[in-house]
Amino acid sequence: MRLVDILTRPEGKTLEFKRDASGHVALLRTVCAFANTAGGTLVIGVTDGTRTVVGVGDPLLEEERLANLISDGIAPRVLPDIEIVPWREASVLVVRVYPGASRPYHLRAQGPGEGVYVRVGSTNRVADSQLVAELGRYARNESYDEQLLPDLGERDVDIDAVRAAFEGRRAIRPADLASLRLVGECQGRTVPTVAGILLFGRDRERHFPDAWMQLARFKGTTRARFVDMAELHSRPDVLVDEAVAFVKRSTPMRVAIDAADSTRRVETWQYPMAAVREAILNAIVHADYSQIGGAFKVAVFDDRLEIENPGLLLPGVTIESMLDGASRVRNRAIARVFRELGAVEHWGTGVRLMRDACSAAGLPAPEFEELAGRFRVTLRCERGPSTGLDSLDVELLELLDAQPGLSTAALAARINRSTRATRTRLRTLVDLGFAVDLGSGPNDPQRRYYASEERAQYRPRREGAPAPVDDDA
Repeated sequence: MRLVDILTRPEGKTLEFKRDASGHVALLRTVCAFANTAGGTLVIGVTDGTRTVVGVGDPLLEEERLANLISDGIAPRVLPDIEIVPWREASVLVVRVYPGASRPYHLRAQGPGEGVYVRVGSTNRVADSQLVAELGRYARNESYDEQLLPDLGERDVDIDAVRAAFEGRRAIRPADLASLRLVGECQGRTVPTVAGILLFGRDRERHFPDAWMQLARFKGTTRARFVDMAELHSRPDVLVDEAVAFVKRSTPMRVAIDAADSTRRVETWQYPMAAVREAILNAIVHADYSQIGGAFKVAVFDDRLEIENPGLLLPGVTIESMLDGASRVRNRAIARVFRELGAVEHWGTGVRLMRDACSAAGLPAPEFEELAGRFRVTLRCERGPSTGLDSLDVELLELLDAQPGLSTAALAARINRSTRATRTRLRTLVDLGFAVDLGSGPNDPQRRYYASEERAQYRPRREGAPAPVDDDA
């Protein structure tokens, strides 16, 4: 990848900029977090705020020193690719860290107990004991929900509840509990698995006290005041329908005129229920049930719906790859049961289903976030406000799409404006995140502009909205 392609991307889960390599501990935390999570690229010689390229002093010496620092500072050993990349008169170091096969990695100076880091957004977080165990299971290709619970017995799984769930689909015999991975053999005894108790346990919440859902309808757009609350403690296959019912009663209906018959009114839910159901189902199936201290949460606001589950994305998965269709199942037994119940057809299609349903309803695409130990899906019931861009701003962005790396003077000539007026518009586009300016400083005469890879969908300014003032318009 060219350096310019890296510089036009924002910092995030798989990218970080550093001015220099002087902060050894911070640098090692980033490399360790990349290796434990989804890999990433660390660029040294670029300021993280302005993306100004300052370069490194002696690139060959810095490369050797950096390789030794990473080799000596992280265990098990991480072997990144380190490349010296020229930029005009300077050079930067590009460090590519790959998702490690020997997770969890830790900083030697802090030890395996306190030195394991993971990447959450653009920050490095210390992994708690549950997350450290999750990294180890993933490296061993183990699934938490398939683990046996030797202190319990076969009768702790309620076979009548299993039969009720599968009624009309298949008859359930005692032997089927093993094929569904709800029970297994341990030292000559049949005992439940984690999935067996989570899905159909007689006393599920005694063993997993966070396996329930908290729902609330808030007044306005903050959590300051709620108008309705509920707690759902049903088994997970029933929980989905109950949660969808809460969302329905907490949101108004939309009324529209049928395009084919102007005399007929069509009522639809404020949110497409296919997307709501899929988001809730994904939360239940992909949750990290080993995490302690947080139930599932559904929050309904005037302008949005938030659905949260415990657990981050699995190692190797990013929000970007998830949007491209990548899917890895954290809970194999739970996923199999829901698939046999007909709740899903193919894993990996849930995100696409949510996006398609929102698009068909004329709503923004769902938003996905990794928080501190949790994952959130947000559905919005209205399109966001206009970006405030006028036709000239859009023309600038289209020029940058067609020919990246244009200077202020070149763009000014294309839109028939002065350099000063064009620079003002470009500064606004950069501040809004639509464009990226690259250079070695604020007064760099070779500064160039690129369309941001992460920009939101732009559209012309609405009629009546104030336009920017050009000094020569």
